[in-house]
Amino acid sequence: MEQIYTPIANSLVWSTLAASMPILVLLVLIGIMRKQAWISATSGLAVGLVVAIGVYGMPVSTAISSTLMGAAFGLFPIGWIVFWAVVLYRLTVETGQFEIIKDSIGGVTTDHRLQAMLIAFALGAFIEGAAGFGTPVAVAAAMLTGLGFSPFFAAGICLLANTAPVAFGSIGIPVTTLASVTGIDDQLLSTWVGRLCAPVAVFIPAYLVMVMGGFKALKGVLPAAIVCGVCFAGMQLFMSSTAGQELVDIVAALTAITGMIVLLKFWQPSDEFHMHGEHKPVIELQSHGFGPTMLAWSPYLLLVIFVLLWGSGIFSENLFRMAQNDLGLIGMPWPGLHNEMIRMAPAVEQATPYAATFNLDWLSAAGTACALATFFGALILKFPMGSYVKLLGSVLQQLGFSLLTIASVVGLAFLMNYSGATVTLGLAFATAGATFPFFSAILGWLGVFLTGSDTSANALFGNLQVVTATQLGLDPAVMASANSAGGVMGKMISLQSLAVAVAATGMDRSQEGDLFRFTFKHSVFLACMVGLLTMIYAYV
Repeated sequence: MEQIYTPIANSLVWSTLAASMPILVLLVLIGIMRKQAWISATSGLAVGLVVAIGVYGMPVSTAISSTLMGAAFGLFPIGWIVFWAVVLYRLTVETGQFEIIKDSIGGVTTDHRLQAMLIAFALGAFIEGAAGFGTPVAVAAAMLTGLGFSPFFAAGICLLANTAPVAFGSIGIPVTTLASVTGIDDQLLSTWVGRLCAPVAVFIPAYLVMVMGGFKALKGVLPAAIVCGVCFAGMQLFMSSTAGQELVDIVAALTAITGMIVLLKFWQPSDEFHMHGEHKPVIELQSHGFGPTMLAWSPYLLLVIFVLLWGSGIFSENLFRMAQNDLGLIGMPWPGLHNEMIRMAPAVEQATPYAATFNLDWLSAAGTACALATFFGALILKFPMGSYVKLLGSVLQQLGFSLLTIASVVGLAFLMNYSGATVTLGLAFATAGATFPFFSAILGWLGVFLTGSDTSANALFGNLQVVTATQLGLDPAVMASANSAGGVMGKMISLQSLAVAVAATGMDRSQEGDLFRFTFKHSVFLACMVGLLTMIYAYV
């Protein structure tokens, strides 16, 4: 069946309104009516099926098939990575090792400005890279509150800090999702996302201190802010350009932490800083010694080792070949969808069957590397296998609705792509003309603000960015990457992030509105910076 991009009276305006209905329903439910994410996602998917079948004339069986393929990808590899990333984090918590990890960072200094950089920014980035999905804000905000920060400032600072690492969170899953939805090589996307995020990340530590106490507060710790920002941004740029997306946050965060620790061995701020609303610390930080500290960090060190092994050319190629030859799970044509839809101009130069193949390459998947890190980490930490199995069940129960949300959102993205609705929206956005690169980042920002997830925003709008870029003669990889990089700036004002921050610091739920107003101006400012940077990359 040939795709039709202006199905209503051959009108782009009316067709765009119809194509946008699933997204509008999703965003209204989650952003205005404050429904839970899984309810909003499944409702948007239901409307998407009605639009695809009733407006675009997509056969019922093909519409269902495209949705199921998207849902399958939502569960693997996306859900597969998320599950094991959370298991790894929970393993350190269940064994008590995460307390040592926190002490090893929180005990470095008593200066609140330096603690904000180390905990909210660096440790938060590490947790974002390992687990994501609200975990870094919850852990870092609770820790800062215990160290004497007012709950409001602890929550606000952690939300601001949780920007630079989000595009590479949960073992790089936003980029992995973006690559699948757009068909662009994930290494190319990783490189461009790094180029967009790193220039902003370099001054985020200084920005945090400015928010805490203005330029006077920053002046006293400027060397630390420079070291922290340069170490993180430099390694983020290097890793994203050379090693792919999986370990960007983890390695960049460890580099920033190491750089700060080394600096503080030779330098300490000469002034005193007192923050509004601070109180006496309630966390008793301890020194555990080198051996216990290394033991506590061992699961994450194993993660780095396994992901690097999985990312090495020979190793990953052998696993891929094993899955293809012995298991026949690579390049499977998806039943009822493969080549059933025909892409037409202007989406492509000439009529082309729309392929639909699914790769169940679980052997070479990054999630499998993370799974092995959890297994051997449990052995090193002497965590009983019975408890380990119970932990797997507990995490699965914890992530049940999150996995349903991911499957529904990615299913909707695939449905819109195969029905032709995404192309309709792309043609509409193409009317922005030369200013589209700026609005490309703003579109990603809006998606994350309302869905709470850079992964979800990439699934929804990634292919739309590519279609629009093609229409305007822009680089599709840059525009798709702008969706992810701009999106991270919306994380701090998403309802899910606000709820996590308020709960973690013990604030009253009524203060969510105050926290939203506190972060909103910073969110808009940083999103506009990414938009302007995208304009520079696009034209200069």
